[in-house]
Amino acid sequence: MWKKRILTVTCLLGLAGMSQAGLLFAQRAVRIKLATLAPKGSSYHQILMAMGEKWRNAPGGGVNLTIYPGGHMGGEADMVRKMRVGQLHAAMLTVTGLSDIDTSVRALQNMPMMFRSLEEVDFVREKLRPELERRFQEKGFVVIFWGDAGWVRFFSRTPVLRPDDLKRLKVFTWAGDNNQVDIMKAAGYQPVPLETNDILPGLQTGLIQAVPTVPFYALSGQFYGPASHMLELNWAPLVGGAVVTRKIWESIPDATRKALLEAAREAGEQIKGRSRAEGEESVEAMKKRGLTVHPVSAEAAAEWRASAESVYPQIRGRIVPAEMFDQVQQLLNEYRTSSGKSAR
Repeated sequence: MWKKRILTVTCLLGLAGMSQAGLLFAQRAVRIKLATLAPKGSSYHQILMAMGEKWRNAPGGGVNLTIYPGGHMGGEADMVRKMRVGQLHAAMLTVTGLSDIDTSVRALQNMPMMFRSLEEVDFVREKLRPELERRFQEKGFVVIFWGDAGWVRFFSRTPVLRPDDLKRLKVFTWAGDNNQVDIMKAAGYQPVPLETNDILPGLQTGLIQAVPTVPFYALSGQFYGPASHMLELNWAPLVGGAVVTRKIWESIPDATRKALLEAAREAGEQIKGRSRAEGEESVEAMKKRGLTVHPVSAEAAAEWRASAESVYPQIRGRIVPAEMFDQVQQLLNEYRTSSGKSAR
């Protein structure tokens, strides 16, 4: 009889422990705090909220996602820092923020005029994805989706048609990226490091006179007012993704994680598709408000490409890890050969 009682008590204690573990999961992981620079009410924000609804209904009790849009949690460097100390659990970041976690991700963006089409961007990103995600895992982060916002264009207070035009202007660059600043200076440009929230007042006061950004952000940030000229040059893709701290992610049951990841990757594809479409829509909207769009002639395009390629030796190994730089070039050569687009 006493053996049966001990067994019963042991079972009850085990069940209590399991219940306590489940309660601890609910208390610890029921809420994931995600920050982003995407404006409140934007398509990015709406897609993230739809993802959050799917997360709430995921198996195992789901997860409640709290989103802080519009830079409410600071710039991207601030978001990464807050994730590291546990004030945030997740963030949707551009390559600028992601590179604060691991610099290998710069291979997707920080090589101007390396990519000739968004199809090339998709191809290279998918090929590099396993290695990039492995590196992020080692740094304590899980990538839950990738995406991009289309092409970065130059918006300026005065017309910029050729590289020499841009060299005469003070150009916005992300604060904290000293290597980028040094390389721009070496190439003859005048970089001014700022946080994104300082772009509009910087343009209005003349602190900066040009900003490389995607049309959607130029529209939502109203940069097109003081910077009423846009060069129709595909300078580089604006690539990004969403990450969750590995600590919080691994505290979630496997079945729940699988559902969260599926919803996240669907959201990433939606953001990519919508943002690319919004690029063209944003240009048309800004044109109606006074934006002047300057097409690029073949001669000018050749000058821009030569200017970009002249700094590749400095980018390789300094901004983009050398092995990743070389791998991107190799993948692009393979893609262009197989698609019959090897000629410039």
